Amino acid sequence: MRRLNRVISEAEEPSVNLTPLIDVVFVILIMFIVVAPLLELDRVELATSSEEPSDHVFAAQENGPITLHVKRDNTVWLNHKLVDIKSLPSLLKVAREQNPQARPQLFHDKMAHFGTYQAVKNAAEAAGFQQMDIILKPS
Repeated sequence: MRRLNRVISEAEEPSVNLTPLIDVVFVILIMFIVVAPLLELDRVELATSSEEPSDHVFAAQENGPITLHVKRDNTVWLNHKLVDIKSLPSLLKVAREQNPQARPQLFHDKMAHFGTYQAVKNAAEAAGFQQMDIILKPS
């Protein structure tokens, strides 16, 4: 009889209980579903040629009240004057006080680094601007 018990116990394979793993996966999934709508995303609206002109479509003016140019060598120009990226927030605040209704227009060279764009965007937000127009020129 002892030999029979030994054979039966050796034939049983150990099992892994997956119930806690499945519970954890469901909790993480629910967390993503709850948190995803709360995330803020930056959006860039693109106008297509089939759209009718509306109030959000504008003409790009390189001599507008607040123009920012990011050149190929990552230099930043505010109203055609070379500026340091560290002094840009204070200069944009002054420009905003002089032109409260104006939106900055950013002309960004396609060869410039994305980090330069991010620094200019952060400077515009620090100056109190809610919107910024980004003009990309094909070359």
